[in-house]
Amino acid sequence: MHLLVLQGPNLNMLGQREPTIYGSTTLADIHSAMSERASAAGIELSFVQSNHEGVLVDTLHAHYGNIQGIIINPGALTHYGLSLRDGLALMDVPIIEVHLSNVYARETFRHHSVVAAIAQGQISGLGWHGYLYAIDWFDQRKQA
Repeated sequence: MHLLVLQGPNLNMLGQREPTIYGSTTLADIHSAMSERASAAGIELSFVQSNHEGVLVDTLHAHYGNIQGIIINPGALTHYGLSLRDGLALMDVPIIEVHLSNVYARETFRHHSVVAAIAQGQISGLGWHGYLYAIDWFDQRKQA
């Protein structure tokens, strides 16, 4: 099983960006923990982070037909990234949307996700561990 992990705008600044909301763990730390969990489950991961929606869409197109699932934290694109949403929809693989903070306990504009309707599920508010839970879900699916 090969999963694509997409990280949206500003996630490259984790560990420095608003640590009271997002914690002190860096994106590199998260990817390292994910790689360890995935390797133990026999799952291959490809990581891409971009602050530009078009780069994320191009990444989806480049992986078309070559992945079995997507783990995505779209960042602010969650709320308005329609080209990203459409790119995800064309992939025809399960998608798990992950958010470090509980977006529903924050500003009202964060409560709407354009990705949620096409995602298999959403993990919100469990910090960086949410990424590991997404891998666990794919692992269980693989074993079923």
